[in-house]
Amino acid sequence: MEAIETTTSAPAIPRTPSHPIWWWVGTFGGAFLGVVLLVAVWAKAIDPAAFVEQIHTEGLDGFLSAQAMALIALAVEAAFGLALLFGVRRLWVLVPASLLVAFFLSLTGRSWWQAAHGLRSESASCGCFGNLALRTPSQAFWQDLALLVPALLLAWVGRERGARMPRLRTTVAVMGALAVAGFAWKAPALPLDDLATRLRPGAVTKDFCAGAGDSRICLDSIVPELKTGRHLVVMAKLDDPQFTKAVDALNRYAGESHNPTLWVLSPITPEEKRAFFWKWGPAFEIRETPQELLRPLYRRLPRSFMVEDGKVTRTFGGLPPPLTRSERSST
Repeated sequence: MEAIETTTSAPAIPRTPSHPIWWWVGTFGGAFLGVVLLVAVWAKAIDPAAFVEQIHTEGLDGFLSAQAMALIALAVEAAFGLALLFGVRRLWVLVPASLLVAFFLSLTGRSWWQAAHGLRSESASCGCFGNLALRTPSQAFWQDLALLVPALLLAWVGRERGARMPRLRTTVAVMGALAVAGFAWKAPALPLDDLATRLRPGAVTKDFCAGAGDSRICLDSIVPELKTGRHLVVMAKLDDPQFTKAVDALNRYAGESHNPTLWVLSPITPEEKRAFFWKWGPAFEIRETPQELLRPLYRRLPRSFMVEDGKVTRTFGGLPPPLTRSERSST
């Protein structure tokens, strides 16, 4: 009798069902929204003083100090941004993220309304992206609307409805938020001026502008002499003790003809300029410069920079140190 050969087939491995297309659409929308939030966090964390000023200007520091509010806001925004970037699209993420987006739009919308009714300068920079994007109030509202709302709506599409919390991704998001708050706390002492402002080596002075339309003003219109030759520019408040102590040294520098021309830019009134002149007798020229134009160029005052033929060649975090011999001989 012939033996009957039997073959035993291997058990079929169950295939993990692939995610439907709408899950991928929603994940992409959530990740895009997370990236936008994180870019905004980065822009504010490297210049927390400007963010603190914005919080105070908007009147959001009623219960806590503006500094405390800034750190809390950065941590919250970073936490939801990271969670969305990691694909966590549960209700406890999407609902607060939606409220956050609505809050941002209400702020920019209010600023736009105030500017349209003459209650706020149309030339004032506005929005949540720090010096990365200098925008008028109307530009801030429409750009934020276009960036945030479509991505938020997509993030709700095809979301997972399980009750289980993704512990690893949630933990990383929380730790990342705490790291952002710690970084922002220490950022003022870090050498980040060139990164956090529009003023950095290679920048062109004619591009330093504020406002739009008839209210647009540029640095070249305030100091047209910067277009040619070598110059040393100091941005300062004239009543700053650090600056007033250096007036004698700056006068000596300005009195040496072989040095680059010294200019001081300050957000002052003609009366304040006149009072400073009679009290201190500066040998250098002071130009009145709107705060809206100066603010994107510094994190704290004073700050200085060298210019050659309209291009920034070097920056200083504070008052300029004495020029080296090589710099003097090149003039």
